[in-house]
Amino acid sequence: MSHDQPETPYLELLARGAPAEAYERPVLRARAEGAPAARLAALERAKLLALRVRGELEGRRRREAELSALFETAHDLAGLRDLDAVLQAIVQRARSLLGTEIAYLTLNDPQAGDTYMRVTDGSVSARFQQLRLGMGEGLGGLVAQSARPYVTESYFDDERFQHTRTIDAGVHDEGLVAILGVPLMLGSGVIGVLFAADRRARVFEREQIALLGSFAAHAAVAIDTANLLAETRSALAELEAANEIIGDRSEVIERASEVHDRLTELVLRGGGVHDVAAAVAEVLSGTVEFAEAHRAPATAVDRSRADGHAVRHGEDWIAAVSASGELFGALVLRGHPRLDPMDQRTLERAAMVTSLLQLARRTADEAEQRVRGELLDDLLDAPDREPRLLRERAARLRADLDAPHVVLAAGIDAPDEAAGRQRLWSAASHLAATRHGLAAARDGGTVLLLPLAEGEGGADALARRTARELGIAVHAAVTVGASAPVAAPAAGPGEVASAYAEAQRCLEALRVLGRGGEGAAAEDFGFLGLLLAGAGDGAGDAARVAGFVARTIGAVVDYDTRRGTDLVRTLDAYFASGMSPARTKDELHVHVNTVAQRLERVGRLLGPDWQSPSRALEVQLALRLHRLATAVAR
Repeated sequence: MSHDQPETPYLELLARGAPAEAYERPVLRARAEGAPAARLAALERAKLLALRVRGELEGRRRREAELSALFETAHDLAGLRDLDAVLQAIVQRARSLLGTEIAYLTLNDPQAGDTYMRVTDGSVSARFQQLRLGMGEGLGGLVAQSARPYVTESYFDDERFQHTRTIDAGVHDEGLVAILGVPLMLGSGVIGVLFAADRRARVFEREQIALLGSFAAHAAVAIDTANLLAETRSALAELEAANEIIGDRSEVIERASEVHDRLTELVLRGGGVHDVAAAVAEVLSGTVEFAEAHRAPATAVDRSRADGHAVRHGEDWIAAVSASGELFGALVLRGHPRLDPMDQRTLERAAMVTSLLQLARRTADEAEQRVRGELLDDLLDAPDREPRLLRERAARLRADLDAPHVVLAAGIDAPDEAAGRQRLWSAASHLAATRHGLAAARDGGTVLLLPLAEGEGGADALARRTARELGIAVHAAVTVGASAPVAAPAAGPGEVASAYAEAQRCLEALRVLGRGGEGAAAEDFGFLGLLLAGAGDGAGDAARVAGFVARTIGAVVDYDTRRGTDLVRTLDAYFASGMSPARTKDELHVHVNTVAQRLERVGRLLGPDWQSPSRALEVQLALRLHRLATAVAR
């Protein structure tokens, strides 16, 4: 039999952290060995002391764990970043320290007037996790109403609180039996409830209720802190936004004031449109350029003119520069797709100043235009002028009359003919000044004498370009006929008058052929052009054209005249319809047999080969010349 001190085996059990039932074994072993009563009594006393010490140690360990959990929760609150994570940690720690199968937290929803499940740990039922409880319903309702902890050992047998079908169904799905609930308090108000629950009957000790209450207090602090942080962040965001708006407005106002001062200075010292563009570009921190009317985006410029405001065009902004119905061009701001309204008004103000500068320049230019017009009139009307004097006058206008030039006759198609002619002459004078040429109003239209630069094409290209630029400037269709180049106008003034006659004939031919709004030279008309350009005098031209027409289709014209038939019109429609009788009858609105009969008559008058390629070409040219001569005669 061992005669060790009775405390020895219990000290070993305490050191090992043995379970409570292990403390019975030394007494049982001593009885089995027949130990005396005094030994057994000593062992019993030692056992009781050891169990008491074991209980104290377990209590201390439990309190240490609780304090550690509360400390960790407080640490989480001090560095609160994610409310969801903090609340989840609180619920997990409560479940772990109370040794329950589930823990969960509900919060009040003042707007909906009920309570909802915020966080769960250990839950297995989706219905339970999505529960919403009416105020005052279930165990949570009792806790919220009384602002005190409540515990039930058997939920379904407890009648102290209001049971509802929804709550009972959720609790039944989760299998809960014993539930402890403590309130989350902010001041004197309850904002939610923290629960710990088991799926079996159990008794919650006072220490456990107090511990869950401590966790509930931490959760309430976390929620309050998160709400305060959210409100603070929102207030800061609003303040930052307000400060940003104030800063932006202040900066924009300063820029507007700066550009106003700079534009005023530019006007007073006689600056030009490009100076205005440079000043606005510097103020708006972008690239601004003045685009002539023919180079600016037409659609955007039209919208800007109609609205009276700058308009966005892709990544750019366009502000039309116009006055008195005439378009000078546009200010183009590049690289600013999102333009502040104040900066937009700055661009519009700059466009208005540019318009004023253009008008001021126009007044000065008009005097120069009159001088240019007088010089061109002398070239056309007084071919015997002294070449030296012509060169001197041209030099003062920065024109070189010893270089090749083209005479262009321009006409406008506008409802208000008088106003249209005035706009055309103004635009043509401006174009002549920029091209170092001459322009004058003449014969109900405008005549220009423009230099033919190398690399810009011939007279036909110059005519097309001039028609396009003048049309854009006056916002109407402008038709332009061009002469063959005049080698040196100052050396041979008489050639200018002949070239003007040729340009006029080209202009009239374009109109007769339905090509209004275009530009062309004699070379653009093929055989017809040779006739137009090869003319010597008016009577000789008419005789040659009439002879060609008579030889080619004279028999048909005479037949129509004598019989009152429509063979010439039928031929026109026939060729216009691709020599198709079916399409010709649609064009003329007659029966196809009628077309066949008329063409048969034409064949008898012109000969059987009139539809061969060579004869057909001559017939078509003759028809056009006949139509041209008829229109001129009218």
